[in-house]
Amino acid sequence: MGDLRRSIEKVLPPPGLPRRLATQSAVLGVGSGTYLTGSVVFFTLYVGLTPVQVGLGFSLAGLIGLLGSLPLGHLADRVGGQRAWVIGALAGAAAFAAYPFAGGFWTFLLVIAAEAVADTLANSGRMVYTAAALPREDRVRAMAFNRAYLNVGFTVGSGLGAAALALDSRAGLLTLVLANAVGLVLNAIFVARMPAVHADPVAAGSRPSPWGVLRDHPYTALAGLFGVLWLNATLFGEVIPLWAITMTDAPKPLLGALFALNTVMAVALQVRATRGADSIAGSTRMLRWAALASVVACPVLALSGSTHGWVTIGLLALSIVLVTATELWMSGAQWYLQTEIPPPEQRGAYMGASKSVGGVSKMLGPASLTFLAIHTGGWGWWVIAGIFALAAAATGPILAWVTRTPRNGVIRVPQTA
Repeated sequence: MGDLRRSIEKVLPPPGLPRRLATQSAVLGVGSGTYLTGSVVFFTLYVGLTPVQVGLGFSLAGLIGLLGSLPLGHLADRVGGQRAWVIGALAGAAAFAAYPFAGGFWTFLLVIAAEAVADTLANSGRMVYTAAALPREDRVRAMAFNRAYLNVGFTVGSGLGAAALALDSRAGLLTLVLANAVGLVLNAIFVARMPAVHADPVAAGSRPSPWGVLRDHPYTALAGLFGVLWLNATLFGEVIPLWAITMTDAPKPLLGALFALNTVMAVALQVRATRGADSIAGSTRMLRWAALASVVACPVLALSGSTHGWVTIGLLALSIVLVTATELWMSGAQWYLQTEIPPPEQRGAYMGASKSVGGVSKMLGPASLTFLAIHTGGWGWWVIAGIFALAAAATGPILAWVTRTPRNGVIRVPQTA
């Protein structure tokens, strides 16, 4: 009985607010997973857009997220994380409910722009609220549970989305977006019922400008480091599948199993992978591990282009394990650093600045990494490995620079790295 209880405790977040946050993440994941499974199909078959038009819409959403993260993060600081989270969730629900009425390209752009603004505001509010509501010693572990439960919900939603697509009907396609709209409404209700967090008062006239965050050069260097390390997401989502299909003899159905491996690892290991990410020294170590895992993944992938059969499959699976390890270790370090380094009254603006600076690599990454990995015939994997190796080498100096730099006259974290 005791063993069963301990096993349950490993998969359940601590009671109270951490468990409520994890439940909210699972609900959100079900809705978003349902939608994302067939979003492109919905826009092409239900709305009647061309693939190019859909791509332009997604690019617009990405640009809004890139440019809007800082001002919307500042707005979350001003109105409060919980309120911004609820407003963003409700606005997102309204946008998804409007998608079926998007009768053409321009109305589609209008709706997807509104949805991108809402999503950016909600994400800013979520981070501001979570950082303020949870004690420092519980924060990273609770965020790890949130990510794990989000992946569980996303997996369930993907199955629901696949079932909706299997109906092969307009009603099935309509279900995709309405399910996400309902999920966002439920999400807003969950968040509104969470305990209120009262921020420390800020003296009149002393509230700093959000754009001043960009003058915090150590922090922007850290944001750039995160941007480089998050290139592993581009490797996983775009480059590795293209490499596997075009440059190896791996069977195409293998891709589904590789994505499933990533999901299983994210659900099972995210909480465990954050152990130690509760200090500058621990977070620095995790960022190095994350970078080195991607360094090793690159030659493994290069080798898979010259092997056959089960050896190729094994090498591709190993590469997925390595890039997933990068994701898990980096997430824990980023949660700690992005909540501990900024002044509490500016967490939204700082997190928004980090997303904007790091987003540059997301714009440049797909084309450049695809060229290096595939269009060079494979030797470009060594260049990509070199990029991650430089990131590993830069981690210690950047973190030392960040921690010895005062913000609003205060050094907030230990300087040891």
